[in-house]
Amino acid sequence: INGHHQENGMENMMLFEVVKVGRSAMQSVVDEWIESYKHDRDVALLDLINFFIQCSGCKGVVTGEMFRNMQNSEIIRRMTEEFDEDSGDYPLTIAGPQWKKFKTSFCEFISVLVRQCQYSIIYDEYMMDTVISLLTGLSDSQVRAFRHTSTLAAMKLMTALVNVALNLSINMDNTQRQYEAERNKMVAKRANDRLELLLQKRKELQENQDEIENMMNAIFKGVFVHRYRDSIAEIRAICIEEIGVWMKLYSDAFLNDSYLKYVGWTMHDKQGEVRLKCLTALQGLYHNRELNARLELFTSRFKDRIVSMTLDKEYDVAVQAIKLLTLVLNSTDEVLTPEDCESVYHLVYSAHRPVAVAAGEFLYKKLFSQREPEEEGAPKRRGRQSPNANLIKTTVFFFLESELHEHAAYLVDSLWECGAELLKDWECMISLLLDDPMPGEEALTDRQETALIEIMLCTVRQAAECHPPVGRGTGKRVMTAKEKKTQLDDRTRITELFAVALPPLLAKYAVDAEKVTNLLQLPQYFDLEIYTTGRLEKHLEALLRQIKEIVEKHTDTEVLESCSKTYHALCNEEFTIFNRVDIARSQLLDELVDKFSRLLEDFLQEGEDADEDDAYQVLSTLKRITAFHNAHDLSGWDLFTSNFKLLNTGIENGDMPEQIVIHSLQCTHYVILWQLAKLSEGSSRKDDMVNLRKQMRAFCMMCQRYLTNVNTAVKEQAFTILCDLLLIFSHQMVSGGREHLEPLVYSPEDSLQSELLSFILNHVFIDQDDDTNSTDGQQDDEAVKIEALHKRRNLLAAYCKLIIYCVVEMRTGADIFKQYMRYYNDYGDIIKETMSKTRQIDKIQCAKTLILSLQQLFNEMLSELGHGFDRSSSAFCGIKELARRFSLTFGLDQVKTRDAIAMLHKDGIEFAFKEPSPQGEGGPPLNLAFLDILSEFSSKLMRQDKRTVHMYLERFMTFQMALQREDCWLPLISYRNSLQAGGDDDTMSVMSGYSSRGSSVRSKKVKPPADRACGGFLVPEESSSGDVWQQSIQTPVMLPSPHLTSTAMRDPKRGRDDSYMGVYTPQHHQTPMDYNRRGTGLMEEDEEPIVEDVMMSSEGRMDDLNEGMDFDTMDIDLPPSKNRRERSELKPDYFDPASIMDESVNF
Repeated sequence: INGHHQENGMENMMLFEVVKVGRSAMQSVVDEWIESYKHDRDVALLDLINFFIQCSGCKGVVTGEMFRNMQNSEIIRRMTEEFDEDSGDYPLTIAGPQWKKFKTSFCEFISVLVRQCQYSIIYDEYMMDTVISLLTGLSDSQVRAFRHTSTLAAMKLMTALVNVALNLSINMDNTQRQYEAERNKMVAKRANDRLELLLQKRKELQENQDEIENMMNAIFKGVFVHRYRDSIAEIRAICIEEIGVWMKLYSDAFLNDSYLKYVGWTMHDKQGEVRLKCLTALQGLYHNRELNARLELFTSRFKDRIVSMTLDKEYDVAVQAIKLLTLVLNSTDEVLTPEDCESVYHLVYSAHRPVAVAAGEFLYKKLFSQREPEEEGAPKRRGRQSPNANLIKTTVFFFLESELHEHAAYLVDSLWECGAELLKDWECMISLLLDDPMPGEEALTDRQETALIEIMLCTVRQAAECHPPVGRGTGKRVMTAKEKKTQLDDRTRITELFAVALPPLLAKYAVDAEKVTNLLQLPQYFDLEIYTTGRLEKHLEALLRQIKEIVEKHTDTEVLESCSKTYHALCNEEFTIFNRVDIARSQLLDELVDKFSRLLEDFLQEGEDADEDDAYQVLSTLKRITAFHNAHDLSGWDLFTSNFKLLNTGIENGDMPEQIVIHSLQCTHYVILWQLAKLSEGSSRKDDMVNLRKQMRAFCMMCQRYLTNVNTAVKEQAFTILCDLLLIFSHQMVSGGREHLEPLVYSPEDSLQSELLSFILNHVFIDQDDDTNSTDGQQDDEAVKIEALHKRRNLLAAYCKLIIYCVVEMRTGADIFKQYMRYYNDYGDIIKETMSKTRQIDKIQCAKTLILSLQQLFNEMLSELGHGFDRSSSAFCGIKELARRFSLTFGLDQVKTRDAIAMLHKDGIEFAFKEPSPQGEGGPPLNLAFLDILSEFSSKLMRQDKRTVHMYLERFMTFQMALQREDCWLPLISYRNSLQAGGDDDTMSVMSGYSSRGSSVRSKKVKPPADRACGGFLVPEESSSGDVWQQSIQTPVMLPSPHLTSTAMRDPKRGRDDSYMGVYTPQHHQTPMDYNRRGTGLMEEDEEPIVEDVMMSSEGRMDDLNEGMDFDTMDIDLPPSKNRRERSELKPDYFDPASIMDESVNF
């Protein structure tokens, strides 16, 4: 027996290795096994059994003696004992290239095995019985590897048997037709021998089909009905995937409510991958319109669940749910209600592109699939008479009704893949805007025209740029040659159409700022060469005239900036139209600057006598110049002198209109930036450098003076520009080979730093109700509040950049960091990122800044509450909580933060003992309670550093202090205890009262490698050379990952919340479902329970979960062929809770 065992082991190893490698033709492997089976079926079956055992990752081998003398349950128990669970991996889960194709090869082997045996061996009542019995036993094992592998094998075996049953059904129908044809012949021509042969063949096929039914029933009842609710999501997913295949392959037998109910129940599964398999299984069914009639009851029962899954928290599930609803929509329009459709419509604005594209396809099918039929032979209708005209109007109506007007780009992107032909019918859109409506046709309203222009612009941008809008991009994608050709063709067509149509469009809507702003963006996507090659110069002249007129008519900033960008796009030196556009631009700017100089001179001369009309003329001209200066170099006109004179007058008189000052500051800022840009190129003279240095410093002083202006908007503008200039002209500007710019470097004086910080504290860290920047009684308007918060966040970010780039001293960040908790919701992310960046620059200085912020808060609390404050007060607990948050930002790597943490403790100890006791000799120091706050950082000290810090603490303590036990000395006692906490508990957070939410984490310690260098850090100046911080360190190592354990060894309550995540619901909040509740109501929501503990007794489990319910797990009964006797009819409604399962079935 031993010899046979070894020989068999080698053969089995070869079978397993062949499937593992997956290179050999599987049919030849199976044919060799069949030959072996014909020679000695016991030996061959033993090979197959060991193959399944080995595919599960088990090292044990079933011997011939075990196979002959032991029951399957005993064999499985023996294999379980020999299973090596140390690694936690088995072939289906092992990563790596050699295992990549194992699952595919494994499934193919089972499929080919059944296919090759379908005519003889599977009916011998031995091979299939043995395999099914083994797989059924393994599928109920406590070991996940056995359960997973055997369930996959059983489901694939079932799928292969379904194929066999389908072939048998076809053969039986063919045989029956042949029999009927022969029997209907005249008696003289009838061949009785043939009739007998056909009858015999039909009988054999009938017997074979009954055998297959029995096998499938055994697998379905023995494996599927248990494992489709296994505790492991992968196993549940396998079951649902395969039942979908059965229903699709052999719909006559499986596509009925008795099997569909399992898919419907499992749509409530807590794991996304299982819900995904349900949807993909259903897609395969709804795709075939011939099956729709059989799905009517299922659709009506589970439609609401599918609709709710469009909001699933797993994006992949949401996408497939929308695609399934699109298939349902294709099959019938009556199933989905308007409310159902609307819940999908709004997803076209989703930030997740696959969800949006799927929703776009649904929307397109629903709203745009019905086109007007065109008469054959009739000329193709164009413009507003084209078939697309009504569809484009429908798009506009939908966009307006959705009330998300700023998201037209998202709507266009969602519809692009399915409706690009419609969206690129720009000729029709232009016609709808320019041509008069047909008789009886209703004209577009002003609001609809605005929406159509916005949609038209978005379609042009999508066609020209070929990438999704901001916020929906999936990373850079390399375009194919076909896509590049389409892009070029579209740009050519865009230019040819809009070069002609844009001037009349601008002329028609010249007074409408919103329409003009969108229309003026179109030339950015032109192929400018076509102006020359297409002989469209006259249209270019018309466009330039219209732009000039718009500049003269409008003072709206957005319109003027659009005009400026259009000139910038057209002024491209690569194209021949450059000279023509440049001349037009220069003429316009000459007029503007001359007008501004003349108006400004008169305005300043009039002084207090200037009226509102004069101020408006100056402001409107200044707005136009500022908008153009943003994109164009106006260095040829001396704008600095006139603007500086205007700003200086505003400071002296104090009555300059707010908007004039704001735009003058902005314009002067652009002047300096354009001069710097020219100097950076290295082509300017030394005089230009000196001139820029003078102008920049004079302008910075001017902005500093405006920080004290009475008008908030002016102060904010001056602050923002000042921060930008300080950052641009900091020491960073000489990097990258620009050393010649070093004379321009400007460092702010202490007074300026102080004023900037004061501005932040007074204008950013304020309560929402204190923000008086909102006007016209709109304090309660949510949009205004959000806009004000956004503005304050920008101000804070501008100042934090000065800290990060070392423009201002890092210690000024203490006033920012101390606001972390109080303003966490508004600015928490900005402050946290600032702390992170400053730590990267200088860990020690960052730590000193953090402790300084805590000291400032402590001093503020003392001044407010006095020295006898209560340590349980909200103010003290708030500081302590802030210290805890600061501590968490240092991370887990104690080696990296060693020096910084030590310096933090040093500064904290010195602060605590800095001030003497207000109670006189023998009393606690004034700031002693600060040690309680400092103890929050003790967990970040390494063990040997704790001893050193403790020694440093004792330098400040007297002998009497060590003996004190009164409440006022508790901070010292607590801090000393936190430093003396030894052993392995280095990461214990010492917290009490308000912040007692920490937990200890124990880590194993290992000695570092001998060649690893560990730098020490400086000690206080008073310490001697012998009192240096110890050099040896011990770093925590990660705990070993847990090994694989069987489900029987787990605590059934443990991990229930961690294993699953609640299904996302339309209400945007998760409600975890209790799958262990008793009583009625569970199945009312179609939630078939997913049983976590596979070792629960079958009857008890069913009683617990389905009390008071009838469950019907039906036998697999293949549909009758024409020659078979009628079978019992199915129950009419298998989703009625009273008829879901049969009590007679033992799970």
